[in-house]
Amino acid sequence: MARFGGGPNGEEFKRFSFLDIMGISRGRKAGLTFALISGEDTPLVDRYAAKMGIQDVHKGCKDKAAALRAFADKHGFALTEVAFMGDDVNDLSALELAGFAAAPTTAHDSVLAMAHFITRRPGGRGAVRELIDRVLEVRAHT
Repeated sequence: MARFGGGPNGEEFKRFSFLDIMGISRGRKAGLTFALISGEDTPLVDRYAAKMGIQDVHKGCKDKAAALRAFADKHGFALTEVAFMGDDVNDLSALELAGFAAAPTTAHDSVLAMAHFITRRPGGRGAVRELIDRVLEVRAHT
């Protein structure tokens, strides 16, 4: 999600990318499992997850590393088998744990410095799709 403004009543708006939605759909069909781990606890997180078809949602998450561990444990994954995309300093602990750390090009410098993969697209504009395409490409060659 990428923040791009607010409404007249103080509501928050987010940009949804159809590229990301298609990427998640393709990833799911290829056997990937998804979670949404967000520090935000707003109805938009639920709407975003529903739009993306993500059932495993961790919202209002202050400890993203713990949420990532819980996701991996729930699905029987080693942390080295998990990719995580983050864009700000509150994502650093989860990025450090993940076997594959990714960041959109617009991420904070500290996140970019530890990412294994940096997308060309910004967050909310196809960065998730770019990551999924990369994961599927790597899987096809292993």
